[in-house]
Amino acid sequence: MGRTLSKEVQSALQDIYYNERTGRGKEAFALLEKASAAGDGDASCILARCLCGYQYVWRGHGFPEDDDRATELLHKSVEQGSALGVLVALRTGELSPELEARMPFANLQEAFDAALELAESGDAFCQYVVANSYFWWDFVRIQNKDRNSFPDQAAYKAYLKENISKCEDLFWKAFRGGMYFAANNLNRYYTQGDEDIIIPQIEKAKDLWKIGAEYGHPIHQAIYAEELEDTGHKEEALRWFREAAQGGHPGAWTDVGRCYAEGIGTEKDEAYAVQCFEKEIPSGNINAYDRLGKAYFFGRGVTQDYNKAFELLSYAYNRGSRWGVYYLGKCCFEGWGTLQDYTKARAFLEQVNWNNSDTFYMLGCIYGRGLNVGVNIPKAISYLDRAGNTPEAKEERKHYKRTLLGKWVRK
Repeated sequence: MGRTLSKEVQSALQDIYYNERTGRGKEAFALLEKASAAGDGDASCILARCLCGYQYVWRGHGFPEDDDRATELLHKSVEQGSALGVLVALRTGELSPELEARMPFANLQEAFDAALELAESGDAFCQYVVANSYFWWDFVRIQNKDRNSFPDQAAYKAYLKENISKCEDLFWKAFRGGMYFAANNLNRYYTQGDEDIIIPQIEKAKDLWKIGAEYGHPIHQAIYAEELEDTGHKEEALRWFREAAQGGHPGAWTDVGRCYAEGIGTEKDEAYAVQCFEKEIPSGNINAYDRLGKAYFFGRGVTQDYNKAFELLSYAYNRGSRWGVYYLGKCCFEGWGTLQDYTKARAFLEQVNWNNSDTFYMLGCIYGRGLNVGVNIPKAISYLDRAGNTPEAKEERKHYKRTLLGKWVRK
């Protein structure tokens, strides 16, 4: 590996981690693939991380997830002589004794020292990897020590504290150098501490997302916007949602659209909200499908179209969202945008877990009239009572009465 990262790796790190909003992630990925094939172990290591999902790389890049290939590449990076690969493999539990025996380092300490040299030269990714070795206690195995290496528990804890605390400065250096992931572990370090060894310092965590937002990281801009909205700073929240969206953060345009649809931090503009939701549709963002489906359902900012509403809401539902179950149930109950189907209507409506009078009215009708289900008038009355004093519920309620024996019947 030497004591510098190759130009290919340095270039890829810029676009994948340090300045991810450039939109050149896929080009950087291709560059790493070429370098890895040519024998660059550091490229193999970073490429492996890119294939491990959003916990390891920004989802805005749209990289594929492939655990098997990631494992293969990580093993390859160790054998190619990447000190970073050794530390990442150790951290992820992939550094088996067999793999460790094949690395071109005399021991783990030698690999760590090589990675530390890269970190001290100023590379943010390397600083982050070394910081993790301290943060997650990997240094204990690297230094080949354990509790029995110390005269008593107090000495062992002092050793642990001395080493764990080294992560703080390295994480800050990595964060300032562009490694936005460092903020995640800094946040954990400050808010949770580490057992009874590192005391939490919650106050130090409060501005981490703001700092990351100001550095230009879309994911931090989105998180900071959520914090601002939660604390009532709605105009400022909208500003940062927009920054995140323009930087390519998945889902951020949906948040911008939500703000315009509901008048959060701005005047309502439902037509513009629809434009924002539509920006997310090519990526398959289910929240955008839900919001756009609702817009078509009511005809807000767009011409009312139950067919499109049902199609969009069904897409989100089939991928795990239950946000639109009321609208889907209503469409099936009325036959709007789909065939009238009381069985499907009931299945959707019984998933509504909030107080919705129209849902209770429709379920009351289904059970009271026996619409593709056995008649259950007591259950119907229960739903209709929950529907309250809506005109439809009051009218439906008139069709039922109690007998002298207290049994509910339909008139």
